[in-house]
Amino acid sequence: MTGEATEATLVTAPVNDWASDYDIFDSQYVSDPYGIWAELRQTCPMAHTDRWGGSWLPTRYADVYAIAHDIETFPSGNGISVVPIVDMGPAAAVPLLTAGVPPISADPPLHTWTRRLVLPTMSPARVAEYEVFTRELCRRLVDDVLARGSGDAAAEYAQQIPVRVIGHILGVPESMSATFTEWVRDVLEFAHDPERRRRGVTGIIGYLQGAIAERQAAPQDDFITELLHAEHDGEPVGLPVVMGMCALLLIAGIDTTWSSIGSTMWHLANNPDDRRRLLAEPELMPTAIEEFLRAYAPVTMARRLIEDRTYMGCPMKAGERVLMNFPGANRDPEVFPDADTVILDREQNRHLAFGAGIHRCAGSNLARMELRVAVEEWLAQIPEFELTDPSKVTWAGGQVRGPRSIPVVVR
Repeated sequence: MTGEATEATLVTAPVNDWASDYDIFDSQYVSDPYGIWAELRQTCPMAHTDRWGGSWLPTRYADVYAIAHDIETFPSGNGISVVPIVDMGPAAAVPLLTAGVPPISADPPLHTWTRRLVLPTMSPARVAEYEVFTRELCRRLVDDVLARGSGDAAAEYAQQIPVRVIGHILGVPESMSATFTEWVRDVLEFAHDPERRRRGVTGIIGYLQGAIAERQAAPQDDFITELLHAEHDGEPVGLPVVMGMCALLLIAGIDTTWSSIGSTMWHLANNPDDRRRLLAEPELMPTAIEEFLRAYAPVTMARRLIEDRTYMGCPMKAGERVLMNFPGANRDPEVFPDADTVILDREQNRHLAFGAGIHRCAGSNLARMELRVAVEEWLAQIPEFELTDPSKVTWAGGQVRGPRSIPVVVR
């Protein structure tokens, strides 16, 4: 999110050629990108578009993996958004954008030491502590759906979990959950809408500025306080870095995880055999979780070129983006046999749902736990459920793809 302040222009023209004019916000791409990726792998595995400032879309696992690891040719410090960042105005933008959202938006050496700061918070031991909170939360949410006999497995369940867990880690009151949910959606889901993007970014910045000031006056037992007391090279971590790292937890830890949970709930509602097999064979849960992550990976990141480059014969221009199409890579049949089929006991599963290379998601332990607990607690109380009307299911796309509404009925 750093290094860019270009006003995005909304493009609504239909796509006529996915190889030379793709649009990841197009309704066809959002609702069902799998066929598009399959066609491109055969005809044009490195697609290009002039939309949104120009970008390239790799669809093969090998290319996505290689580009993710090549941080010199494809750096992150020049922007990770799939579209140009809208201009927030200098007063509002500087506190966050001077540091970006490290470590994900940073290159070494900033990436290296900021990643070290966040890893203890996302360690297996700490995640085990958060699981107690998460499991109790999921049980309450499931109770509400069970009491009514129906509900929305996305809006009323999946979308409620990560925002409250991240809020718990940051010391944010649960009463702010709905507000944070809207801000995060503004930033990620409406990246092509300047006004909504502006509202989300300024909302997050404003809240974090106030929260940091409160922790400076009265330290608490939360991640913000830990960062304020952290040091690098014997010096306190600067406030822009503290702001950026807290924003990262909100932006990278909420919509991404609720999309994974929501997609999994959608799959289980549509596939009773898989649902019943998980209940009959609970020992499959670890491999099943990895398979859900592979099949429904939600996140597409970007690397923005600072100079002209040629990759695999493709003439990439400075300022263009290369989209880290992790979801498409996870559906590559050259790496995953029957790639479009969810196989709960898939043994070889080197998926890229959490990225690859130095920017591999530092919160993967937390995301896995939230997804696993969400599935376990739902199935424990609601083993039989189905969609009330498949046509009522809605999806959002762009930087993060996932269901926004999954109306279900308990059977």
